[in-house]
Amino acid sequence: MGLRVRLGRHVTARAGYLAGNDAERASDLMDMFRDPEVRAVFCVRGGYGSSRLLRLIDFDIIRSNPKIFVGFSDITSLLLAFHRLAGLVTFHGPMLASDLAAGVTDFSEEWLHRALFAPFPLGKVRNPPGDPPPVTIRGGRVSGSLVGGNLSLVAASLGTACQPEWRGRILFLEEVGESPYRIDRMLTHLRNAGVFDAVAGILVGECVGCSSAPGETVSGRETVTVEKVLRDVLGGLGVPVLYGLPIGHGRHRATLPLGVRAVLDATAGFLDIVEAATLPGRPPT
Repeated sequence: MGLRVRLGRHVTARAGYLAGNDAERASDLMDMFRDPEVRAVFCVRGGYGSSRLLRLIDFDIIRSNPKIFVGFSDITSLLLAFHRLAGLVTFHGPMLASDLAAGVTDFSEEWLHRALFAPFPLGKVRNPPGDPPPVTIRGGRVSGSLVGGNLSLVAASLGTACQPEWRGRILFLEEVGESPYRIDRMLTHLRNAGVFDAVAGILVGECVGCSSAPGETVSGRETVTVEKVLRDVLGGLGVPVLYGLPIGHGRHRATLPLGVRAVLDATAGFLDIVEAATLPGRPPT
């Protein structure tokens, strides 16, 4: 894409199941935001550990040095925190080692490029040709600012300073490697916390590897599908709910900007991003 790359000092560090200790990783992150030559910060990969950095981040520095920040999955912790506590538009999009280095589809690359460089609204997210169409859990059309990310991390934000503002928002969620009953548990937790009473609409992207194994049972009963869980927990909420757009850990990945205005049409099966995410004339270099 013509970008000049600068690596963090501790990018190859290891500390057990973490990519370096908390102080090293937080230091790299803050160095990138302090450096006036850095215009965009990309996460190398997800996994686990981003929430451990929140207590070490100076959000005043981030607020004073706004930059494009890209990642997803475990990085949801940082996406939500930077948006809520520093006012940044953050980008739920592919990462370097786990996605771009391995090769992404033309769809994924096009959406990332548009998110980084386009001074205009990103437009409609639809499923690529050949992919199954999205599933309407409850029809309707609403508008609101986008917020969300990985379901596990969104649920874990409850009760913290990084918990999003829910009122009037379009909440998008995705997940990987969780059984349907665990997705049920996390969605029910959000419902019990009042999140679904406040949002304008809900978009569930892809839930990759979340199907029950053949013959898997819980308490002797066959488990159910993710779609069944969504219909059960979300279908009666009274807001539009759409399932299955290319957002998350699937083959095709649309980059979504948190904090910009969008329209969710759960009846027609698309999300339309109607507000520009980057400043005109200021793409990253």
